[in-house]
Amino acid sequence: MNSRGSTNRLSSTSNFRSRMSFLMLSMFSTMAALYVAGRLWLDSENRVYLIQELDRRTGQGRSAISVDDTLKIITCREQQKRLTALQMELGKASQEGFVSKHLQDNNEKDSKKKLLAVIGVSTNFGNKKNRDAIRKAWMPTGPARKKLEEEKGIVIRFVIGRSLNRGDSSDRAIDDESRNSDDFIILNDHVESPQEQSKKTKSFFAYAVEHWDAEFYAKVNDNVYVNLDAIGAVLTSYLDKPRAYIGCMKSGEVFSQSEQKWYEPEWWKFGDGKSYFRHASGEIFAISKALAQFISINRSILRSYAHDDVSAGSWFIGLDVKYVDEGKFCCSSWSSGSVCAAA
Repeated sequence: MNSRGSTNRLSSTSNFRSRMSFLMLSMFSTMAALYVAGRLWLDSENRVYLIQELDRRTGQGRSAISVDDTLKIITCREQQKRLTALQMELGKASQEGFVSKHLQDNNEKDSKKKLLAVIGVSTNFGNKKNRDAIRKAWMPTGPARKKLEEEKGIVIRFVIGRSLNRGDSSDRAIDDESRNSDDFIILNDHVESPQEQSKKTKSFFAYAVEHWDAEFYAKVNDNVYVNLDAIGAVLTSYLDKPRAYIGCMKSGEVFSQSEQKWYEPEWWKFGDGKSYFRHASGEIFAISKALAQFISINRSILRSYAHDDVSAGSWFIGLDVKYVDEGKFCCSSWSSGSVCAAA
């Protein structure tokens, strides 16, 4: 009897514990379900709030935008920014000449005919008589100059800087002459000085290539007379040279004494032999468009020496350039077919 009673009590205790375990498990399951439901409801509320806020800020009313759509919009905006930046870089590269010949040809089909040459006649404030003589001798004026540009593709301009005392009588005289003749390039950022001739030549090439599209760019002194037919013929014969440096080539002694006429303050850079590298005479020389673009792009870091012909030669030493020692560019004597003669 006692054994059967004990058995019943143990069975009741075991059943009670099973029911308690089940109740506890049910309670925990219910609490977990409520917690998960609460989190889902909260996330849903946050998602609705974010969508409403996005709608409000983008002015799209009540239209719902998914997270995926939002990411796509952001990506498209970033792509648009990159495309705009690339278009700007391409436009700049096109201006500087760093586009393929195929693209250039396509862009130029509808544009005006490319010029053969832009000739800059380097002058200064005290040389009005030289300029007048040039206008009478070989540089057309008025309609004749326009005809030269349109028919032969040759543009000619006097090149001059500004006075150290900006706006003084020298500047005003040049401004008046320029208004009357309309044949000047006035380099407003350059101070006219014999010691700054190299910088002036550099500024001219940069200005010219930025304002005219030509095959060649030539620098001439204002005491030189030029045969325009001859220079046109000579330059045309070198159209197949994309990086041509054309002139009366020379080299010679570097003068290290300050009292000497052609004194070079930085003579020590030219070695113990004190001899200049090969370069074109400064009376007249021409360079192709690619070299003019190189000068324009790198003008802030190109070294200028005492003489502009030496400086120009130094700019091309490290480049793949075709040096053309053209005897017709030697102005010491006027002979048949010569391009120039020094006054």
